[in-house]
Amino acid sequence: MSEVTIKVEGMSCGGCVNNVTGVLKALPGVEDAQVSLEGASATVRFDPARVSVDAMRAAVENAGFEAPA
Repeated sequence: MSEVTIKVEGMSCGGCVNNVTGVLKALPGVEDAQVSLEGASATVRFDPARVSVDAMRAAVENAGFEAPA
């Protein structure tokens, strides 16, 4: 397993955190996602053979948030 921290901009409440957590955990290959409102980030444990960091960023952006590189 690998781990990456992705910046997540645009979250304003716990509901946003739950939304981002849900879209990340729904991706095949993602084992765990810890999203921080205060840190404006998501730390994700994942299998790089099954999911890419770009795919995780795209999922966050499709949920209505910004995930700058």
